[in-house]
Amino acid sequence: MNLLTELGRARILSAAAIDDPAVAVPLARALLAGGLGIMEVTFRNAHATECIRRIRSEVPAMVVGAGTLLTPAQIDEAIRAGAQFGVSPGFNPSVVRHAVAAGFPFAPGVLTPGEIEQSLALGCSVVKFFPAAPAGGPDFIKAIAAPYAHTGLRLIPLGGISETNLADYLALPIVIAVGGSWLTDRKLAAAGKWDEITRMTRCATEAAGATI
Repeated sequence: MNLLTELGRARILSAAAIDDPAVAVPLARALLAGGLGIMEVTFRNAHATECIRRIRSEVPAMVVGAGTLLTPAQIDEAIRAGAQFGVSPGFNPSVVRHAVAAGFPFAPGVLTPGEIEQSLALGCSVVKFFPAAPAGGPDFIKAIAAPYAHTGLRLIPLGGISETNLADYLALPIVIAVGGSWLTDRKLAAAGKWDEITRMTRCATEAAGATI
């Protein structure tokens, strides 16, 4: 699995905080039906690994990663569960090194030029830019792009992004995809409104120019 290739196809990385493992499979299927073939399950509760296992087993067409990875131990948990890539909200050198040593495709969170340079030095050319909107949005990214675009750096902005502004970010060549949780709204998932999630996803993927 090539993370850069998958993100380039999808243009959107949907982050899902899943409270009930029973929701994992129908949620993944709803996203896939809407044209989105990649998602991350956040490690914000004890169910994350079970959700990843179920999706890998029952929705094999979905590329599924683990998000909010904060420790080396969570990297190991994610790998054992079958996660195909990992994402962190910030830059922790010990976590990044552990992921790289394990051969685990990983996108660390960055906010500053220093964190970007450390990520590149450790072999991570795909990074999560978080929180994107509060940090300055597309204008900030344009400024960052100037000294780093030639390095092969690619950003996944996340934080304050939705269907209404994703095009502003995706118009920037250094942005490989945008991230967000608006497509995996917990209330819609809890209510089993899979058709609505599929509809929202289809609208978003069409706006992003995704290919599945």
